[in-house]
Amino acid sequence: MLFGRTPVLPTPEQALKGRPDPSFTVPDRHTVLGNPLQGPYPEHLQTADFALGCFWGAERKFWQTPGVWTTLVGYQGGYTENPTYEEACSGMTGHTEAVRVVFDPSVVSYEDLLKLFWESHNPTQGFRQGNDVGTQYRSAVYTHSPAQAAAAKSSRDAYQKVLTGSGYGTITTEILPAEGRPFYAAEAYHQQYLDKNPAGYCGIGGTGVSCPIGVARAEG
Repeated sequence: MLFGRTPVLPTPEQALKGRPDPSFTVPDRHTVLGNPLQGPYPEHLQTADFALGCFWGAERKFWQTPGVWTTLVGYQGGYTENPTYEEACSGMTGHTEAVRVVFDPSVVSYEDLLKLFWESHNPTQGFRQGNDVGTQYRSAVYTHSPAQAAAAKSSRDAYQKVLTGSGYGTITTEILPAEGRPFYAAEAYHQQYLDKNPAGYCGIGGTGVSCPIGVARAEG
């Protein structure tokens, strides 16, 4: 798929079939924040899902943000049930590498998380992020409410204006409802990878262009 050809998303019929249950276990708690990875989460918290390239560096961006209660990495936006890392990297699951961010909206707003998302990668690159090429590296926001969807789209439009003014192309980020697009947690060694491996690979890098925030407020 990567040798001289542009990566292409598989159709549901082409995608690997997967399995009804995960083939591995996920740790109970975050190695940095100490909170549960997969819940249950306190009722006052909200959930956001972002994909911005290799999820190792992406996750660290969010767990370092005050107001973020827990983070976990996984696979989202594709067709294969309970995929493995190898399957996702084959390009035949349709998933992108994603970070689930559970946050306290009284401390950090969804708009602030969107600003961090946009500024932490180049959202104009399609099926790649820097030197990482493949459909699993595409940029995406999977929203958990109409308010999140409105905020994500408004921030995209605002950021497009400043990116265009700085010579960048069209944002290729997909903004879609999380409903119907399950988040499948990744293997244990991927969770908080850069905490366990401080000198590990991190391909995350932004455009250097600041993103306006406060265009739309997301509640709930």
